[in-house]
Amino acid sequence: MSEAALVACRGITVGFHGRTVLDAVDVAVGDGEIVTVIGPNGAGKSTLLRVLLGLTRPDAGEVTRRSGLRIGYVPQRLSLDPVLPLTVARFLTLGTRAPRERLHAVLTEVGAAGVLDSPVQTISGGELQRVSLARALLREPDLLMLDEPVQGVDVTGQSELYALIRRIRDRRGCGILMVSHDLHLVMAATDHVVCLDRHVCCAGHPRAVTADPVYRKLFPGAPQELAIYTHDHHDCAIHAEGEPNG
Repeated sequence: MSEAALVACRGITVGFHGRTVLDAVDVAVGDGEIVTVIGPNGAGKSTLLRVLLGLTRPDAGEVTRRSGLRIGYVPQRLSLDPVLPLTVARFLTLGTRAPRERLHAVLTEVGAAGVLDSPVQTISGGELQRVSLARALLREPDLLMLDEPVQGVDVTGQSELYALIRRIRDRRGCGILMVSHDLHLVMAATDHVVCLDRHVCCAGHPRAVTADPVYRKLFPGAPQELAIYTHDHHDCAIHAEGEPNG
């Protein structure tokens, strides 16, 4: 286990009602590193996140966190009462305090400054994901944990959110651990991939993982090429490797 890791686990095993959900899983996230956990439904991805967050106690194995580690967490789903009068500004400050100027700044960072005073129930799925990300960033995290961060967002919005996540990493230098079903786009957004199906099937750089026969067997319809992010000074676009940008 790397001493430099923000968070790391070794040999994590979890079972529920006689069924093994995680079996001897090792994962680590370092400073400025984006690690993505992929796998089919029921693979144990969200359970792994809960173990790393300290919300689920493993049956075996150990978790280590850097002393004083600040974690920002974006859950897979938010349960919001549709009749509760809750503005975005109020949602951001639930459980914390922050001046309006700071709320505006963090929403600007995620590209959602225009919804500060909007009722949460009226904003789009993509805006809600950005607002949830902004709420996590208010903690000034050393590590962001994102459970299906583009769920319920269309393909264009997904690519924009993954590009945003990379920009946040570049700007803040925080580590990021993502759980995702999205193979083609998320592979371009990550530095290290962990392919999980209750145990770690394969792990490594995205190019190595997509070439691994175990990955090909687990995801038989997955694209073999990666989408590659290219940046200019004003925008961020995504294109398939070998295709011209734009």
